[in-house]
Amino acid sequence: MMSVRIFISSCCLILISSCMEKPKPKSEPAIDMTSQVVQSATPATSAVDQEFPENRVDKLDKGVLAIMQDRKNHYWFGTNEGAFRYDGKSLIVFTEKDGLRQNQVRQIQEDASGRIWFSTGGYGVSYFDGKKIYSASDNYTSGSGKDWTIGKDDSWFPAGGGAYRYHDQSMTYLPFPEVTANASTSRQAPTQLSAYGVYSLLKDRNGNWWFGTQARGVCRFDGKSFTWFTGSGLKGPAVLALFESRDGTLWFGNNGRGLFRYDGKDLTNVTEEKGLANPEFIRNGRVLPGTLARVLSLNEDNAGNLWIGTADAGVWRYDGESLINYTPADGLPDCAIETIYLDKQGQLWFGTNGDGVYKFNDRRFSKALFN
Repeated sequence: MMSVRIFISSCCLILISSCMEKPKPKSEPAIDMTSQVVQSATPATSAVDQEFPENRVDKLDKGVLAIMQDRKNHYWFGTNEGAFRYDGKSLIVFTEKDGLRQNQVRQIQEDASGRIWFSTGGYGVSYFDGKKIYSASDNYTSGSGKDWTIGKDDSWFPAGGGAYRYHDQSMTYLPFPEVTANASTSRQAPTQLSAYGVYSLLKDRNGNWWFGTQARGVCRFDGKSFTWFTGSGLKGPAVLALFESRDGTLWFGNNGRGLFRYDGKDLTNVTEEKGLANPEFIRNGRVLPGTLARVLSLNEDNAGNLWIGTADAGVWRYDGESLINYTPADGLPDCAIETIYLDKQGQLWFGTNGDGVYKFNDRRFSKALFN
């Protein structure tokens, strides 16, 4: 991702990069997308076609920001041009004309009832009930400190000064107490970005919720109190990725200061620890290859390795001791790695902001065939 552009949504401004232009344990088996090609001619027929024939498309948008495999083994892709669903035979897309709050879909999750939720640009929230898409964030109530609570089967989504909480068929906007206490920001709508605007969320194994913010570091909410993590440079640049590894370690991806580790006691800047920082980006936006300063995505493979997607230095693999950097020489495109997803088959998928979806098999990256 050597050509840099500025993306501006109605709620936020994020510096990202796009690809350089190129010439014209036991469960139901998951769909093997590597063997499927969506054809524009003589297409295969599926239930999706019958339900949504007008939404049928023959290729995925190149800007892939989120990936999720649902309980039916359908794959969902959040892109800059809508929410795509692949059922193993056909690809369909839902956009604003179908009810999405905005076409840019940054996060996707599935709730206990099987509804598919989309966090969109502009801090909007929509959901799909299997038949229709609804814009859930159009009708919200504004909460206060007493409304901050964690309930069974509730769903949480990013907002401009805190988070939305969906519970018992109701959407509530919950600004952080710090925002509420500030008269100049407490009147802001959830679609207006503040320093406390949330980009990433995580529910850990103990039921705590974690929030990565625009400029205030990371917040943990345990159902009663808030704890803010701001040290070692975490506060300042946006925290775009949160992840909990199988051993309970928390990982934070910061767009400028790099990879952070929290072991329940100490907060460590791994990027600085490994000598991979890029202070030039903080000072003047200069991009340097081979650094681990701009982390956009995190996940873990079945062997326990941490995978780190960056804005300008490809993908890194971390085994807890050493780091390996993967670049276009290993089959990656020259793009920001916006999302990393581990499916039910143990396959890693990488969503790029400019060249669709890639997979990794042992040594190299290759493009998914349905792109």
